[in-house]
Amino acid sequence: MAIPDFQTLMLPLLQATLDGKEHSIQEVTAVLAQQFQLSEEELAQLLPSGKQERFANRVGWSRTHLLKAGLIETPRRSFFRITERGRKVLAKKPTRIDLRFLSQFPEFVEFRAAKREKDEMTPEPILVSSQTPEEVMDDAYQDIRERLAQEIIANVKSCSPAFFERLAVELLVKMGYGGSRREAARAVGQSGDGGIDGIIDEDRLGLDAVYIQAKRWDGSTVGRPEIQKFVGALMGKCVRKGIFITTATFSMDARSYVETIDFKVVLIDGKRLADLMIDYDVGVASTFTYQLKRIDTDYFSDGSQ
Repeated sequence: MAIPDFQTLMLPLLQATLDGKEHSIQEVTAVLAQQFQLSEEELAQLLPSGKQERFANRVGWSRTHLLKAGLIETPRRSFFRITERGRKVLAKKPTRIDLRFLSQFPEFVEFRAAKREKDEMTPEPILVSSQTPEEVMDDAYQDIRERLAQEIIANVKSCSPAFFERLAVELLVKMGYGGSRREAARAVGQSGDGGIDGIIDEDRLGLDAVYIQAKRWDGSTVGRPEIQKFVGALMGKCVRKGIFITTATFSMDARSYVETIDFKVVLIDGKRLADLMIDYDVGVASTFTYQLKRIDTDYFSDGSQ
């Protein structure tokens, strides 16, 4: 089944604490995972940022909202239990607990309130989204990143083939291949035959060489024949490693071909190229940086508990 959103988890989470005992977030997460019959694949699913499991993130936010509404409390570090208010809520047998339901409690309204200019306090609109704040930010980030990637490829396609070859080498250097950019750049265009546009060391010590073809492709798809020519050029140089970089996409036949040959050939299409340029800061510049922080529970532990 699909991973339940954090509002759907609120009632089951509160019910899991009805025994009045102290529970850890890990314990309750496991209980809810079993209750919703989540698979190993679903439990391992990460947020787009890749920093946290999606289900654990949603359970965490469900707990936070119940805590702010006074339905659960934290008697000691990393543990929580139901409150008398929480018991009264469950005694009424609600069919669902969500953000609108919690808005009946003053503490929760205060938690959700946002301060505007001139210190005028106004209630923040109740969210109806099924996403946690991290998921909303991740989705917005991925949308911005996708539009940036499209701009990058459009700009790369407008540049000269020579510029594209230099860009390919600079990217690989940023990724840790070769030595300095100056050392790597000397290889570009020197071979000039057999479809090889550049040569770069696999590591800074030069223990192995990787041959590069950087093709600013006018069409939409690079097919198997082009890859076969590149592999033939590698054979002519008696090397077994190569990187084929293009602004286009690769056909399924081309991708299948490199999986069957006794050569290590990496195919980097336009989308992956743009992603790598963003990740390694090639042709892009940072504008804003946001840091997401969490509470450091160890800091607030005085050792008396």
